[in-house]
Amino acid sequence: MTKMVKSEKLIALIEVIGFVAFALILKRVMDPFFWRFSGPASLVITIILLTIYMKFRQLNWLEMGLLPLPGLKAKLLLIPQVLLTATAFATAVAAVFIGGKMLGLEFMSEVPAGVEERWGDIKGNLPNYLLWLVIVWTAAAFGEEMFFRGFLITRLQTAFKGLPLATVLAVLLPALLFGYGHMYYQGLRGLIVTGTIALVFGTMFLVFKRNLWPIILLHGLIDTLTFTALYMDWE
Repeated sequence: MTKMVKSEKLIALIEVIGFVAFALILKRVMDPFFWRFSGPASLVITIILLTIYMKFRQLNWLEMGLLPLPGLKAKLLLIPQVLLTATAFATAVAAVFIGGKMLGLEFMSEVPAGVEERWGDIKGNLPNYLLWLVIVWTAAAFGEEMFFRGFLITRLQTAFKGLPLATVLAVLLPALLFGYGHMYYQGLRGLIVTGTIALVFGTMFLVFKRNLWPIILLHGLIDTLTFTALYMDWE
């Protein structure tokens, strides 16, 4: 292994550790002031700084999943890709809940108390509903996918290059981090469910040859439907 390859692997690992640490610390700093929005806000700030850093390093988001979609064919191809990802998502989530029930894990069948507190009074509250939709399509659909799938998986693949199960580790570690990032208001159930979702999204990101668009679109649609159901009080 050449010195240049070793150096690139080390830099990639330092980048991952540095930006993950920055995002976590920034969220903790923001928590006392507006804990409901500290996660999205810290992630958006991290993405902005990461973009500036990547420009300095002559990297860009195209290399990490924001691929161009020239022509109608490339855009239409997103439809089956989104549907395939949705099928994998639904199957994995169903398996987690069925497995939890079979194992007698009662907490898997209970909605964590922190969820309702996090969203606030969204039922029939149009301003609150619209605010969360903005967050859904910025910090969640784009921000989370760009950071957890695009940046972390891509850079960890570089950092772990040559190691056994390098790709598995590159998908698994961001998934665990993603689950942990939802644990503060969703509890252990949130860690398991969102961690599983992250595994599916990370896998599909690689299946689609590092194309974030199908995952971004599905993520945004799922969250939009969730908040619309809460706003309309659908059972």
